[in-house]
Formats: sequence, C-alpha cells, structure tokens
Amino acid sequence: MAHFFTADTHFADEPVRRFFDRPFASVEAMDAAMIARAGVVGPDDDLWIIGDFAACETDVGRMAAQAAFAALPGRKHLVRGNHDPDWLVRALPWASVHDLVEIGIGERRFVLCHYPLVTWNGARAGAIQLFGHVHTRWRGAEGQVNVGVDQWDFTPVAPDQAELEALMLPPSQFQRIAEGMEQSYE
Repeated sequence: MAHFFTADTHFADEPVRRFFDRPFASVEAMDAAMIARAGVVGPDDDLWIIGDFAACETDVGRMAAQAAFAALPGRKHLVRGNHDPDWLVRALPWASVHDLVEIGIGERRFVLCHYPLVTWNGARAGAIQLFGHVHTRWRGAEGQVNVGVDQWDFTPVAPDQAELEALMLPPSQFQRIAEGMEQSYE
C-alpha cells in the first residue's frame, strides 16, 4: 500500500479549466487526462485529494464528478476545500473526510490541509505540510508543498516526491517568524 496526494482537480469545472488556462480542449478532455494520469495509483493505495475535487452544482456536473470518482483508482480520502460542497461529501463513498489531517508514512509526518498554513504541528520537527488552493500562484516553501494538479502536470504526487520538493523550496519568512526562528520587522 502506497500513498499519493493531489489537490484542485476540479472535475467537471469548465470555469477553472479556462481561468487557469489548463492545456485541454474541453473539460471532458481535462477530466480524462487527470483520470489517466492517476494510473500511478494502485487499487490498494490511498489517494489523498486535498480539496476541490469537483465544483459543479448542475445534475450533469454531479454525474461527471461521480463518474470521475468511480474511475479513479485506490481508496479515496478527501481533505475538504472551499469547492467541496456538502452533496459531494454525502454522495461519494470516501474512505475518510477531513478538514485537516495528520498522517505518518514511515518516519515522515505529513499535515494535509487544503490551504497553505503559516505554521503547522511538527513544523520544527520536519513535518511536511501539503496543500492546494492556490493553483498556479505558488509552489510552496521549505517544508510545505503545493500538490495541486496545476503544479504537477495533473498527476498525483508520491510522498518521496513531496519530501524532496519540500527540501528544495526556499524558506518562508512567515513560517520562520511564526516559529520564532526569525525576528519580525514591523
């Protein structure tokens, strides 16, 4: 069993496809590409969707979201985002649903929240915060990684990829100030 992370899939969400200039001719092509690229996830793996699975309120959109859910491999966990309405949580058979969750994978700790945080539990001890929400605007900072599809070629991210990225990103001055590692200059 392995773990994979993704965020901001926005299945069946035509406005997001256009607004973020996603490289697909249609929302159907976008959805199909994300499902195909999720093939890295095995049937016994955990797929953590860190918010904004689908933002659709029409019957057609809901059916497309349900079809995408059924087509994705693995056990699907949702960390709710701002575009995850109550119907989506109730209608789909999620393995778990959270607003924020901490998980351990081997010796590594991950804190999953749809939103990038200034600091998080275990930040000083090497816990990695995974988030989405900001799409193409920010890759993250040391110790925290944007796992949104717009940042990762529409493909789920493995823990070792996220960890490596977390080590390579520049430090966040906000996190250093919040953790008392740097003085605030007001």
